[in-house]
Amino acid sequence: MARLTGARPVAARRWGCAAAAVFLLLLTVQAAQKADLSGDATAATINHSLTLLQRLQELLQYGNGSDSVLRVRTAASDEAKVFHTHQLLLSLQSEVFESLLRNQSVVTLHEPPETAALFEKFIKYLYCGGVSILLHQAIPMHQLASKYRVWGLQRGVADYMKTHLASESSQGHVVGWYHYAVRIGDAALQESCLQFLAWNLSAVLGSAEWGSVSVELLLLLLERSDLVLHSELELYTAVEGWLGRQQPEGPMAERVLRAIRYPMIAPSQLFRLQAQSAVLARHYSAVQDLLFQAFQFHAASPLHFAKYFDVNCSMFLPRNYLAPSWGSQWVINNPARDDRSTSFQTQLGPSSHDAGKRVTWNVLFSPRWLPISLRPVYSDSVSGAVQPVRIEDGRPRLVITPAMSSPDFAGVSFQKTVLVGVRQQGRVLVKHAYSFHQSSDEVADFLAHADLQKRTSEYLIDNSLHLHIIIKPVYHSLIKVKK
Repeated sequence: MARLTGARPVAARRWGCAAAAVFLLLLTVQAAQKADLSGDATAATINHSLTLLQRLQELLQYGNGSDSVLRVRTAASDEAKVFHTHQLLLSLQSEVFESLLRNQSVVTLHEPPETAALFEKFIKYLYCGGVSILLHQAIPMHQLASKYRVWGLQRGVADYMKTHLASESSQGHVVGWYHYAVRIGDAALQESCLQFLAWNLSAVLGSAEWGSVSVELLLLLLERSDLVLHSELELYTAVEGWLGRQQPEGPMAERVLRAIRYPMIAPSQLFRLQAQSAVLARHYSAVQDLLFQAFQFHAASPLHFAKYFDVNCSMFLPRNYLAPSWGSQWVINNPARDDRSTSFQTQLGPSSHDAGKRVTWNVLFSPRWLPISLRPVYSDSVSGAVQPVRIEDGRPRLVITPAMSSPDFAGVSFQKTVLVGVRQQGRVLVKHAYSFHQSSDEVADFLAHADLQKRTSEYLIDNSLHLHIIIKPVYHSLIKVKK
């Protein structure tokens, strides 16, 4: 787009710096015309902004009336790419360019190859206020916007990254974006990437980007109890592969292995890991105590185990496992129509002592449940009259309750997690997760922003609500742990 050294203008019309001033004047006049005509019924807007943008693009493309030159060099090339530009337009968008061009008309800029490749797009944005980018271009474009302090473009690229986490790419991109967010200190982008990785970990474990996860990111993920994956064994297998490829130093590898929740793995699988895992054999002394504790956990009754060990810690807390023994999928067709119900069974607890005991759960979904404050009540003034209630005043509600009670429930509480699957960029992923506590089955924010009446709602897939309900049994110490 930009004119290179030696290129000749094609357009006959000459544009000078006055063109930029005319551009600003036109915007001012347009705003004034809107204000003047706002009260007139015959008012009309004559809009030639697209023509103006086209002329601004020509101004950049042919370099007519240029009063400044940017020479972009990279260490990998002896040639410089030259842009004939206009100081006023660059200065309006970037305080850095305003400073650089204040006392000189030719400026040499040194850029790495990845940002130099996008410099033409970047300059075009400064002239026209718009730019199209691809996934692999997000980081270098954000780097250019940050370096030259083009704040609008910087925010725009950051928003693009947050809304395209689910986009599919051959090598993956969320891990790279997370590491970039850490480097630049963008906490919001960092948290968005981390949450996406946690809620869609199974998809990440099987992708090419799993190998690019840093040890710091891996440890952050392993600390979380909201990881969504099939089982703890799946996580261990992926971590074993990561350790084999990355070969971190011994102490760091041991930290990673100690973050696995071995009590959440069945004894038969633990025996197989001890016999077959080369990584576990290499670092066995570092995790021997955890493995022994896991076997004790599975061998004793939870109440007896809790007398001697602190079960109120992350090691004994299940993550969001998708295996059938931990919950059930539920697809609700036309969820805005009427109340629905279902039931399913889970194991009582993660201990082998409780794995054979089943708990039946009843689930009620109501798309238009009314809070107490909005429920109809009888009026004192008119006998039999009730307050009018609009259907749209209701909000979705989900109630999950056990179908029975049992003495086996002693010392066990049940945390409930509901995942909502959404379709983004052609893939079904988890974007929303809600937690239900033991004391309350009603969550105030459950589908609070979901418009279930609209077929285009991001919460719906083919006009259906795709839920996955997970029951997380948590053991509690009834007797003080012996010191």
